[in-house]
Amino acid sequence: MKKLYIIKCGSTFESMRKELDDFEHWIINKFENKDIDVSIIDAQQNSILPIPKKTDAIILTGSHSMVTDEEAWSLELEKWLKNVVNDEVPLLAICYGHQLLAKSLGGVSGYHKNGMEIGTVEINLDENAKSDTIFSKLENSFKAHTIHSQTVLELPKNAIKLASNNHDSNHAFRVGNCAWGVQFHPEFDKKVMNYYISEVSKKKELNKEELLNKIDDTFVATSILKEFERLFL
Repeated sequence: MKKLYIIKCGSTFESMRKELDDFEHWIINKFENKDIDVSIIDAQQNSILPIPKKTDAIILTGSHSMVTDEEAWSLELEKWLKNVVNDEVPLLAICYGHQLLAKSLGGVSGYHKNGMEIGTVEINLDENAKSDTIFSKLENSFKAHTIHSQTVLELPKNAIKLASNNHDSNHAFRVGNCAWGVQFHPEFDKKVMNYYISEVSKKKELNKEELLNKIDDTFVATSILKEFERLFL
C-alpha cells in the first residue's frame, strides 16, 4: 500500500494551532481521498527519518525557522533529501521545504533583498511549465498565498524553473521527474492567510488593511496538492 510521509519542518503560531490546526492538517484536508495512509514525521523533534519506497510519496511543510540558520535537524533533513531525489521518490516541498530542497541539491537559499512577501499574490508560469506533469494542468497566471522572508536565490544546476512573479524569480521548480518545490503555500486557505497577516502585522510594519482586502481564493494553487495526490497517491 502506498504511504505518504509528511515531514513537518515546523509549526504555525500556537494560538493559530488551537483554532485552525497546523501545516500537516491543512495539507491532508486538501486531498480528495480521506483514507490515505499518512505518517507525520516531526523533523524538529529529532524523529527518525523514514526510508521510503519509490511507491511512497513525501511532502515537506513550511516552517517559521530559517534555512540559513542550519539547525541540526535541518542539516540532517538536507542530507536525507539528496537520497530521496536520487531514489526518485515523489516529493513536494513547500516554502521552507522548497528552500531546503534547493540548498540540498547545490542551489542557494537566503534572505530576499526586498524583504518579506506576504499575502495573496499573482504567480506566473514559466515556459517550462507547459511540459511539466503537474504545472501543465494550471492556468498561466493564478493566485497563491505566501509568507516568506527567505527564498531560493539560485536554483540547483539541474533544476527546471516552473513559476515566478514580480517579487520572486523562483516560486516553483522541478528536479528530475518527480520532485517539486513551491515557495507559495498551496495548503493555505483565506482564513489561514488572514491569520498570518494579522499576526505578522503585530511585529512588522505592514499595510494590514490593504493585504487583508487582497486575500482571495487560491483554488488553482491548491490543485497542485490534488494533482500530486492523483499522480502518486
